[in-house]
Amino acid sequence: MDLDPKIRIEDHGFPPGTHWVDHAEPGTIVVVEQPTGQYCAAVGGIMATRMKVLGVQGVVVDGRIRDLGEIRELELPVWAHSTSTVGTGAESKPATRNLPICVSGIEVRPGDIIFCDPVEGAVAIPRELLDQVIELMPKLVDMDDKVKEAVAGGESVFEAFKRFRTKI
Repeated sequence: MDLDPKIRIEDHGFPPGTHWVDHAEPGTIVVVEQPTGQYCAAVGGIMATRMKVLGVQGVVVDGRIRDLGEIRELELPVWAHSTSTVGTGAESKPATRNLPICVSGIEVRPGDIIFCDPVEGAVAIPRELLDQVIELMPKLVDMDDKVKEAVAGGESVFEAFKRFRTKI
């Protein structure tokens, strides 16, 4: 992902002598982008504990986590692609904060609304589109409910989609 040329990377790093997790802000969802090919965890029990103490509301990791038992006990919602037994310090080197990142091919920007569902996962909503999404969601849910009812009644998925999944 290309950054705006006006953004200075050095303005978004972590001060020397500090740890990235100590900069997590209360009331936020921390989103971590881990480089492809790293096999260590990007977040583990110690990092999750610190985020919980700081008041972080949830964590989304585009990569690996570890210490799942500890994390569950914290009751801090954490979503990740996979797990690792290898600690976070093995390969993971935090570089920047409060910059746009790419999570599963989707750009996530500082200030985006991160909606986390305990079963389905997480989605990033650009702040400027939030009102449109809020208006649209009940219509989408209603369409899906009608499709499910039709399919449960014996209608083919193709026909149910054709009937109920119309343009909004």
